[in-house]
Amino acid sequence: MATEAAGIDRDLLVDGFLQRRRYQLELADAAADEHTLVCLPTGLGKTTVSLLITAERLHEAGGKALFLAPTKPLVQQHADFYREALSIPDDEIVVFTGDVRPDDRAALWDDARIVIATPQVVENDLVGNRISLRTVTHLTFDECHRATGDYAYVYIAERYHADAADPLVTGMSASPGGDTEEIETVCENLGLGNVEVMTEEDADVDEYTHDTDVQWEQVTLPDKVLDIRDALNEVITDRLEKLKQLGVTNTTNPDLSQKDLNKMRGQLKQMMDNDQSEGYKGMSTHAEVMKLRRATELVETQSVESVRRYFERQREAARSSGASKASQRMVADPKVREAMRKAESFDGLHPKFSKARILLAETLGIDGGERAILFTESRDTAEALVEFLSASFDVRKFVGQGDKDGSDGMTQKQQQDTLDEFKAGEFEVLVSTSVAEEGLDVPEVDLVCFYEPVPTAIRSIQRKGRTGRQAEGKVVVLMAEDTRDEAFFWISRRREKKMASQLAELKQATDDIEETVSDDGQAGLDAFAGGSESEEESGDEEASSAGEVDGDGEAAGDAGLTDFAAESRSGGDDDADEGDDGDDGEAETDADGAEPEAGDDGVVATAGVDEGVEVVVDQRELDSSIAKDLSTRDGLVTRLETLAVGDYVLSDRVGVERKSAADFVDSMLDSDRSMFEQVGELSRAYARPVMIVEGTNLYGQRDIDPNAIRGALASLAVDFDVSVLRTEGEADTTELLATIAKREQETRDREVSVHGEKTTKTRAEQQEYVVSSIADIGPVTARTLLEHFGTVEAVMTAPEDDLLEVDGVGPVTAERIREVVGSEYE
Repeated sequence: MATEAAGIDRDLLVDGFLQRRRYQLELADAAADEHTLVCLPTGLGKTTVSLLITAERLHEAGGKALFLAPTKPLVQQHADFYREALSIPDDEIVVFTGDVRPDDRAALWDDARIVIATPQVVENDLVGNRISLRTVTHLTFDECHRATGDYAYVYIAERYHADAADPLVTGMSASPGGDTEEIETVCENLGLGNVEVMTEEDADVDEYTHDTDVQWEQVTLPDKVLDIRDALNEVITDRLEKLKQLGVTNTTNPDLSQKDLNKMRGQLKQMMDNDQSEGYKGMSTHAEVMKLRRATELVETQSVESVRRYFERQREAARSSGASKASQRMVADPKVREAMRKAESFDGLHPKFSKARILLAETLGIDGGERAILFTESRDTAEALVEFLSASFDVRKFVGQGDKDGSDGMTQKQQQDTLDEFKAGEFEVLVSTSVAEEGLDVPEVDLVCFYEPVPTAIRSIQRKGRTGRQAEGKVVVLMAEDTRDEAFFWISRRREKKMASQLAELKQATDDIEETVSDDGQAGLDAFAGGSESEEESGDEEASSAGEVDGDGEAAGDAGLTDFAAESRSGGDDDADEGDDGDDGEAETDADGAEPEAGDDGVVATAGVDEGVEVVVDQRELDSSIAKDLSTRDGLVTRLETLAVGDYVLSDRVGVERKSAADFVDSMLDSDRSMFEQVGELSRAYARPVMIVEGTNLYGQRDIDPNAIRGALASLAVDFDVSVLRTEGEADTTELLATIAKREQETRDREVSVHGEKTTKTRAEQQEYVVSSIADIGPVTARTLLEHFGTVEAVMTAPEDDLLEVDGVGPVTAERIREVVGSEYE
């Protein structure tokens, strides 16, 4: 055992820094030459396994390593660990998050040996062609169970396998999925063909784990709290009755499952797609049910303070411009208002607060414990708990960085400082939202308290990994009796037992999984590299049909439809996004899910493929799959810029504004920045402006007369000379953009040139705007008044008799002008 306790002595490692653990060395050796999924219980050093592989790859193959983690705190923590453990200069181990300017990232990338980053930033840099993965010899996906749907991991893996000269992928997770099929999906999405599993039952692992005592404590809700819930449930029952009349549900029970609600939503969406007006009304009612369900959940499982804050936010939302009818109806309902009054007048204590205080007193006082963590789903509850517990304990909060509801978050530095102080024993209780669940190196604690049960095995396992590492610890789950807490608890226990058995089965079935992944994976890797011949032909046919939408070229003396089809045959395969969003969305990502490009001035570095057909993409288009799909096409180069005009630039003369059917109708009604203003700027900047209207339900949006929509389309084509093209969805739009770009740049030999800027109103236009706003007299009369009087001031001070001298101004208009201008403000 003496050799086991010794440090690891390998190239690029700091001598003696890492404790020698046989299971970590075995896992690293197994994953050193194959794309591997590494499954290891929380707290047993998955990051060390990845670091060992990285050190060997950098020593043997050179190049650079890329380590991806889902949150900023995790990224910083891993960077600190790598800098301590590796004999590589600190400035060659760099951090990429949204806090680093894009042009700075491009420069840092070239000189770095190890980049540790959030996936969204790397995804953006790949789409923008700021970085190249060609020289990356080891790519690690931390918490790789997230690699489903359209999460950034999936796109990055596709690009890596296609672009890297000598790729090696390691996926790491303590909880890779709920069943074998999910694990296989993760492996396929990341291109992993080898699976290595260690469980706590393995002899090499067992000595580093300890029992974790799990117990649950029931609490009984006071009658006053139940009264608030019951009032809300009455409203839910009423709304479900309306949905029942639409035929989308058979129950009015307010405790119906989320699965039933999702099924209901699917049926309503289908009604909307079929232009049934009842579908829109039903969807609004469904939204109201969801809001009310959230309120009842807060009352039952969190605190009355949480639901008070929730109601206040709903009131503010209902008063805001553009408020949804669901919000307005909800806050106006008498029963909801009664529930609000009861919540505001409640001066008691939620029983979970009392129970949490008792548990902490037992652990930290009677049992002589040193540290405890209290997890909660709600930031409101976290803040209320900190305030409540501070009277008895030294307690701090640990929450994410962003909160759309205006709650105070924590900066990355504040998060790190808090963790450092907790490790150093400077305070004894950490109250945390889910940001501390996944992989974050929170020190071992004597108690982990779940303020509410978590109905997913992944998060439950992550939380319990925070205790029982070096010594025995316990986990307590608080449950409110006869509430959805109990349902969540039993779901969690069932899933957790299932996952534990599946990890054991996974260890036994790795050969079968590897065979399945290998069979499917070779086709997947071929697709990463550009696809098979049959796939290319299939994609080209779609591109051809997309190109045929545009009839403008032939009318202008350009190539006809046959030329479009011929050009499209030189295109790449069809990379349309065909996965749904499988991300469970359960853990906070510190506003990292869509990181702002801080200081992005639109000037991008050229790091990837530099030759080919170029498509310039406005960075705000990254919310769709189009930019990512374009960036994976052979012969296409995407660049990100902050475009002043349009969404895509395809040549020096073609700028494209893209709108979904819903956006198109909304922008017709937007007084701040109308579609016609946007198109006017586009047509002034580009000789061939194009408007793409995406979606098949254009005439079913909102309560707009179809003829008004047709009139808008006609105005775009006739008044603005804009080519209006319709596409079925994002995949169809992708094909159309690629087709036009190739036609412009390959056949027409045109360059890409970004130009145009958002115009500000001229002085005359601003003057007309001011005068036209008086008593709603309109732009025509405003121009006439200004031409007659000469200035806005003269119009404002003109007596009624003088106003009557102006053509088009009668007694009623003159009187209204004087009344508005001359009346005292109240």
